[in-house]
Amino acid sequence: MGRVTFIASIVLLIAAGLVWWMEARSPDPVALTPALTGQVEYCLTCHADLPEISPSHPVETFGCVLCHGGERLALDADLAHSSMRGGANPADLAVAEQSCGGENCHSGAAADGRDHIQRVMTSIQTTYTGAITSLRYTFGAQADQQPRLGAFAIRDTSLPSQTGILFLEAFDPAAESHASLQLFGENCLTCHINAAPAAGEQYARLTGCAACHSPIAAEAAQTHTLTTAIAYTQCNTCHNRGNYDLRSMAFVERSDQPATRLQDYYQPIAQFTQCEYTLDCVDCHTRVEVMGDGDIHATKDSIQYTQCKTCHGTLDELPLTLTITDPDDLAFRLAFLNPAVGLQPGDTVLVTEQGEPLWNTRLLPDGTYELIGKASQQHFVFRAVMGSGCEQNPDQQESQYCHACHALDR
Repeated sequence: MGRVTFIASIVLLIAAGLVWWMEARSPDPVALTPALTGQVEYCLTCHADLPEISPSHPVETFGCVLCHGGERLALDADLAHSSMRGGANPADLAVAEQSCGGENCHSGAAADGRDHIQRVMTSIQTTYTGAITSLRYTFGAQADQQPRLGAFAIRDTSLPSQTGILFLEAFDPAAESHASLQLFGENCLTCHINAAPAAGEQYARLTGCAACHSPIAAEAAQTHTLTTAIAYTQCNTCHNRGNYDLRSMAFVERSDQPATRLQDYYQPIAQFTQCEYTLDCVDCHTRVEVMGDGDIHATKDSIQYTQCKTCHGTLDELPLTLTITDPDDLAFRLAFLNPAVGLQPGDTVLVTEQGEPLWNTRLLPDGTYELIGKASQQHFVFRAVMGSGCEQNPDQQESQYCHACHALDR
């Protein structure tokens, strides 16, 4: 009995030592009770050093689990992360509704401007139906250019539809009989925003909403940032890496080494005026153009409406403006998300033909206009075309005609 007792004592001592060692290694729990859930979670025990993701998502209000999922009471990392949504990216469109949705968040009413997820899911950036439709028509897989297929199946739930395209079926390259369409499916579907990007630092981005709103630093594999101050370099991860060879159905990466911003900006075959390459993409293109308007569109041209005349007007008309007086105006909500612009009640801003406020612009007392870069925070002053020495044909006021004189050679 003495030997058995001795061995049992040794086992108990080892067990007690093991428990002590494990407890000593475990961090002291850090509890957080977010205002929106009222449920305690312990994520900050390990993640207290993470920067706040954005001013509009304070951790005291949202916490971590509401967006990321995970086991809120677990202190073991593997267990805590076992039920996270989207891995490190809860903004992937496969889980965005669960992570970012809700009537007070990003799947609310269109009238309140909160239908972000539905708009993104149906946007041309996501469906890729323009390219799919064009190529299927070119190679005889369909008799017209009416969109039928997208990168994945989607239905327009924001009826009535302004485009008449109510749904898209999923494009399946394996079901195509033409070899070029099969190659297109293999080689050319990496740019819609929910596709995994191609390998290489120049393509580095996340998927879904984070493809735009969470820029990846060159030295980091991941980021904990949501921003509307999106530099053109983030757009470049999809839009400036090269061109497609339609004969081989392969992506040909650009081989030049851009040394200036002009050379680096967007497609290497395109032309730009000075304001286009000096500004960032988000300084001109509105949230509706980029994120969609809730309808399924056939081509980029049907959703893109910002042109030179949006800011500069025409020979016989000044640009459209709106004086912001209502403190609940959409312009103030957008400006809150990007404090680069100190928008004040009584400011007069430019608006698009659809009435969307260009909240980073304002009319100055001397009749000129100012634009503040959303990402660069630079201030630019410009004039209207009316009253200038412009000799453009009054019947040709679209941007393509402005480029005839103002585009720079690269």
